[in-house]
Amino acid sequence: MTPRVPFPPVAEQLDRIRAGVDELIPEEELVAKLEGSRKAGKPLVVKCGYDPTRPDLHLGHTVTLRKLGDFQALGHAVTFLIGDFTAMIGDPSGRSATRPPLMRQEVEANARTFADQVFRVLDARRTAIRYNSEWLGKFGFEEVLRLASRYTVARMLERDDFRRRHEAGTPIAVHEFLYPLAQGYDSVALQADVELGGTDQKFNLLVARHIQREFGQEPQVILTLPLLEGTDGIQKMSKSYDNAIGLTDPPEEMYGKTMSIPDGLIVKYFRLALGAPPEDVAAVERQLADGVNPRDVKRRLARSLVAAYHDSAAAAVAEAHFDRVFVERGLPDEIPEVGVALRERDAPLPWLLREAGLAASASEARRLVEQGAVSVDQERVTDPDRRLAAGTTILLQVGRRRFARVRLEPRR
Repeated sequence: MTPRVPFPPVAEQLDRIRAGVDELIPEEELVAKLEGSRKAGKPLVVKCGYDPTRPDLHLGHTVTLRKLGDFQALGHAVTFLIGDFTAMIGDPSGRSATRPPLMRQEVEANARTFADQVFRVLDARRTAIRYNSEWLGKFGFEEVLRLASRYTVARMLERDDFRRRHEAGTPIAVHEFLYPLAQGYDSVALQADVELGGTDQKFNLLVARHIQREFGQEPQVILTLPLLEGTDGIQKMSKSYDNAIGLTDPPEEMYGKTMSIPDGLIVKYFRLALGAPPEDVAAVERQLADGVNPRDVKRRLARSLVAAYHDSAAAAVAEAHFDRVFVERGLPDEIPEVGVALRERDAPLPWLLREAGLAASASEARRLVEQGAVSVDQERVTDPDRRLAAGTTILLQVGRRRFARVRLEPRR
């Protein structure tokens, strides 16, 4: 006979689960599930899904990851679900236009990195990693039709982003309606008792409750958690918005990006990105209210984040690097060197930025130059038509943290 798991009292579990949660729907069902779990000595199945649309997890993901960690600490069974199938559909949550579809090879490559990164937050011994292609990838057209019949178009259009797009005449592709249904079926396949998500996931999580009922299961309880804005201070943190601080970012880059956040986000980053205890967050609020220089508080935040995802020694080195480059206006100790073979006697600056890996495309590079974010040999350049001659070596800088020493090699 399997021994029963010694779960803490329900009231104690609820206190920990509620902490930092935006909505708990419905709380009375969670109480009943916790009581049944404790009585039977059987852990609840708790899931959260992450679509590998990019290769790196970032600090925004850690808000839900730490809440999964709370459930682990309480003795429950946590599933880190990698949405390798749903990533090919593309989550329409909060989108004003249809996402471009991703290719399977790209998604699979991104998914491989997720499995390593998640254990920077969760306990590897108590985390199940699953991929929703395990069940969704086996669906035939008949299964898709059966699933689609469980929900109506009218209810889909109750969703804010779909409704706004429909009213504005902005196209909504049919496959976008399938995303909430596919995510809902994930909960059926895993027989989830609880699912977590950001506040932007509320509609999808509620759809999952409906789909579970349709398949004869007791519906899951849902927990929504606050979204963390990225370094721009406007959009939620996302690789798509180029405002993310990745868990695998080098220490110097993680430190520098943290120092670039708006002062108004300092307290929120202590609470959500670092997961600081409430008393520490309150102390930070008091310091800022008392007139402490926000830059000093931000330095402590940056050191703490680097130490959490690397170590204390890396945090000290990252801070020294930041001071040398940005406070003392020096250059990094190590600047990558790149050789670029020119097709002509000279080359346009945007093209060079792309070839040197400092911009994703020539159009993005052109925009960066026009915005004044690019320097050549430590002199700012704003003319996107600037050309640089072959046979020279130049120092390129984008923003405050990206450098490359580029050898302009003549065509042979």
